Amino acid sequence: KVSWGHNEEDLKYVKDYQPEIDDVRHLRVLLYGPVGTGKSSFINSVSSVLVGRTTQPAGVSATTSDQSHTKKYETHKIQKGSRGNFYPVVFNDIMGLEEKTGGGVRADDIKLAMKGHLKEGYKFNPASSLSSGDLGFNPSPSLDDRVHVLVCVYSANSAKINDPVLMKMKEIREAASDLGIPQVAIVTKVDEACGETEKDLKNVYKSKYMKKKMKDFSSSLGIPMNCIFPVKNYSEEISIDENVNTLILSVLRLIVDIGDDFIHKICDQSL
Repeated sequence: KVSWGHNEEDLKYVKDYQPEIDDVRHLRVLLYGPVGTGKSSFINSVSSVLVGRTTQPAGVSATTSDQSHTKKYETHKIQKGSRGNFYPVVFNDIMGLEEKTGGGVRADDIKLAMKGHLKEGYKFNPASSLSSGDLGFNPSPSLDDRVHVLVCVYSANSAKINDPVLMKMKEIREAASDLGIPQVAIVTKVDEACGETEKDLKNVYKSKYMKKKMKDFSSSLGIPMNCIFPVKNYSEEISIDENVNTLILSVLRLIVDIGDDFIHKICDQSL
């Protein structure tokens, strides 16, 4: 059941969130997935929901390509009220996973990012992973540098995930599981993939096509259905749409909850 357009409670919940641990200033969310699935667009959409108008803190490409638009490890903060104030939830966007060998982000770099070893601005090298002696390597990451939630991004408009990319995604998932990092998945571009959802976004949970797409994605990657969320990113809109907000806030509230639980867990372990 979805309370379409009634977003005040979820919006207030996310806006009021603050980590209670002194050593953690912000909850860090890492997005990964194939090229062109809408990772940067999701960051912009979250920003638009929280700010109350369409914004673009993360650069996106208007053209479809088999190569990633994102080249660097970059933390995206969302402005809160007056300048200099930011929400305590930050998003890290990374280079997309590519099918060809020697292309896209390497799974080993994502593993290092999860542990907090990638320095801000590290430029991804598809040919080789970061090593401990390199300039972009953070040898002693703080609790703040670590990733607290891992989000897999997949497009409902995509064909079946190719085996090389799927293997990388499974490797990343297993590494996150070993570290105890909570994981969710978002399925983007739901309006483009299905005529029913294009006509009315409220049909997203009624669409047989979308249900099958999400089930196939769940079985191929091993992510439970209740951890997969359909969303529509802001792309063509110039003003806020409450139904778009509803879907984004549903996953955002879960990210805050499971991320905060993980922050408390790792802090307890470090005592």
